[in-house]
Amino acid sequence: MHLINGKALAAKIRTELAQEVKAFGRAPRLNVLLVGDDAASRLYVDLKQTAGKEAGIDVIVDHRGIDTTQTELETLIEAWNADPAVDGILIQLPLPSTFDADALIQRIAIEKDADGFRPGNPNILSPLHEGILLLINETPLKLPGIQAVILANSDTFSKPLEKLLSIGGVSVDVMRPDDMNKTLLEEAELVVSAIGRPHFIPAAMLKDGAVLIDVGTTRENGKTHGDFDIDSIRNTDCWLTPVPGGVGPMTVALLLKNVLRLAKLR
Repeated sequence: MHLINGKALAAKIRTELAQEVKAFGRAPRLNVLLVGDDAASRLYVDLKQTAGKEAGIDVIVDHRGIDTTQTELETLIEAWNADPAVDGILIQLPLPSTFDADALIQRIAIEKDADGFRPGNPNILSPLHEGILLLINETPLKLPGIQAVILANSDTFSKPLEKLLSIGGVSVDVMRPDDMNKTLLEEAELVVSAIGRPHFIPAAMLKDGAVLIDVGTTRENGKTHGDFDIDSIRNTDCWLTPVPGGVGPMTVALLLKNVLRLAKLR
């Protein structure tokens, strides 16, 4: 197994970002909406605040309980849209199931959409999707002509990535975890998983030598786990992003880079 070191690559991006922020002349500001008590979400918000401080970017978190209403959250987003002090807005996903995340994302003004999840956003590429592409680029895999599988629970995640990979000449199949085509999965040279089920995908389901991008995060007993069963993959020739230390640090670094881009555009 070959580990893809997202932590080291993200550190390089953050160092360059800090220099750009200093030259910009003021601290850009990102407002983050966090709802509920999901441990993994809380961890990633903390990482965003820490990385923001290092880069000279203000990351302001509004933490709401699950008793908050959809209307209250929509009103909050609208207030941030109108606030000239706010350069970027992020909704920390996943939200509790009682909320309509897509409706909230649609409320974000496109000029403040730091996550790039608004369809047709001309200014920003999602830091999650950009990070995935950069991590793939750290491996020997060349995209044109390969077979890929995206395992995901959300079209918000899978559709933009499917489009990006298809543009790169990749044949892409998107699957839900409870409706997997195991034959296609076993043949895929690239597998991206974002389902949040720890150790769900063992080596027996994968092609040896495949590139495995683990977006899934589950917090259990104080530890964060990914979707791939790393113990069974260790003795293979696969390339794997570890959890933690893979996609997460890249997403944080590129998110902050997006905030600076939005601040410059404004």
